[in-house]
Amino acid sequence: MKFKEKIKSDKFLITAELFPPKGVNICSFLRRADCLAGLDAVNVTDNQRASMRAGSLAMSKVLVDRGIEPVVQITARDKNRIALQSEMLSANILGIENILFLSGDHPKTGEYPTAKAVYDLDTIHLIRTARLLETGVDLAGKKLFGNPKFCVGAVVNPSAQPSDLQTLMFEKKIKAGAEFFQTQAIFDVQQYKEFFAKIKHLKIKTLPGIILIKSSQFMRFMQDLPGVNIPQKIQDRINFASNPLEEGIKICSEIIRDLRSFADGVHIMAIGIEECIPKIIKNSL
Repeated sequence: MKFKEKIKSDKFLITAELFPPKGVNICSFLRRADCLAGLDAVNVTDNQRASMRAGSLAMSKVLVDRGIEPVVQITARDKNRIALQSEMLSANILGIENILFLSGDHPKTGEYPTAKAVYDLDTIHLIRTARLLETGVDLAGKKLFGNPKFCVGAVVNPSAQPSDLQTLMFEKKIKAGAEFFQTQAIFDVQQYKEFFAKIKHLKIKTLPGIILIKSSQFMRFMQDLPGVNIPQKIQDRINFASNPLEEGIKICSEIIRDLRSFADGVHIMAIGIEECIPKIIKNSL
């Protein structure tokens, strides 16, 4: 069953995320990808944190060739509407139909702070563009020779305030044509439960993001990100743990176990230590 079909089922979905290599040696990427072979889909990030890496599209094709269904991420940050449409068509030609649209971190936050941000189309326009291409025409009204087919995803941040604005943007993205959502990191299950109560009537698969905290230093980095809420009890567990990584694995498993009672699934982000994900999933059962 393809991911597009799974999001219409009652299955508790599990996706994860991989970042491409900073270079052309893909050995580490392949090793980490193989740890995720049994998941419902695997996202490939698009120059996350405004850091230059190999392209999401190329590495998604590597996953296809390995029998892993990818979700190619496309950000609005780096390309204009010409290149964005071209990227979508290219994905379909390579056998990739799952696309997650997001704004992308501003270059000021990354390694190239003086780089120009494009943002020619926002995420809602990107979703609409994908749906337009499926009808056989592009943004210029020109006919396509062969129509692409997409499974379109978007993001939402349940921890951001005001929460009503997040709900409004969620609904707008659905109206534009989004078929599934993945969220930013959540650590407070009750907070997500309250958000989920506001959107569950819309009946669209929404996978809360789960980040593996591997150290106190990494946790402090996460706390500085906007819209991230790490409860004090989790902070204390990491700060006082003899093995913070093992404690982080336990925390992820516990969060997923709690989410299984009501959520549509989870999106796990282990950020370079994807070999821990099978253990997280096993312990969450």
